[in-house]
Amino acid sequence: MSQSINKTVLILGANSDVAKQCISQYLQKGFAVIAASRNTKSLEGFIAENNLDHSKISVLYFDAADFGSHDEFYYGLSVKPHIVVYAAGFLVDNQKALTDFNDTKQMMEVNYMGGVSILSIIAMDKSNKNLERIIGLSSLSGVRGRKSNFVYGSTKAAFTQFLAGLRQELASRKIIVNALVIGYIRTKINEGLELNESLIMEPDYVAKFIVNAGDSLIIVPNFKWKIIYFILKILPEGLVAKLP
Repeated sequence: MSQSINKTVLILGANSDVAKQCISQYLQKGFAVIAASRNTKSLEGFIAENNLDHSKISVLYFDAADFGSHDEFYYGLSVKPHIVVYAAGFLVDNQKALTDFNDTKQMMEVNYMGGVSILSIIAMDKSNKNLERIIGLSSLSGVRGRKSNFVYGSTKAAFTQFLAGLRQELASRKIIVNALVIGYIRTKINEGLELNESLIMEPDYVAKFIVNAGDSLIIVPNFKWKIIYFILKILPEGLVAKLP
């Protein structure tokens, strides 16, 4: 097992099921972890329940949608990170999003605007010589607009494009940017949805792709979802319109 002694990972939106698994797996690889979320109590409970090493974890309050606090949050860190993972996410049903703009606005703020805000601050801090990689969690929902989830999908599509451009911006500094384009996961954000059981991935499985991310911009966990991703990319618009 490779060790990353004295390296730090900052996980933003660390209370998600996938992010919590990332905490465990980064610790196993020898990283110190800064876990940031609005729900610090839940994070502390997870750490205690799983007997994780408190000495290597800092739990901080972070609100993705409170853009005005992002500068203070980042520049207040005691250690600047080597890796940053943006895992914050918010989802509401498409019909609800179409009839309640407050929900749509929250998806935009958490899934896209919050990421642009904090990741821009981090990326433009050229004094941080530690920074090696930025990873953003996106979704297959953002590959093509489909009538069942296009409002949510539009926020993820925008975030993927931001990460693609950020990758080009940071290439000269040899900082890698990855976009995890993820399908269905067995997480609390998907509770109550009717999903194809054979396509559902476990949070720890997805976390492995994040913690072991390579050089590619787009990373699609699971071969089934890779096939779906490429089909969606090339499918004619008339056929996309027939999808749910």
